[in-house]
Amino acid sequence: MPKLKLGPILDDRPVKLTVELPADLHRDLVAYAEALSRETGQQVEPTKLVAPMLARFLASDRGFRSARRPAPRSRGPQAQPARDP
Repeated sequence: MPKLKLGPILDDRPVKLTVELPADLHRDLVAYAEALSRETGQQVEPTKLVAPMLARFLASDRGFRSARRPAPRSRGPQAQPARDP
């Protein structure tokens, strides 16, 4: 079996968020939780997968990381090099 992208799920202080998932996505989430449980030997609830999956997705999205980076500060007007006539 290939190694899954998620490792053991850490218990962290949650923020409650209510979402509706399409049935096929929920089935995949349940199947992933079962596979992860077999791989780690730790029983995993499908709902506990959502946060680490989203975090991993956001961390791997280059466009998102670029958009979050603050714009470089301007140093004010820069001197123009002198031109030769």
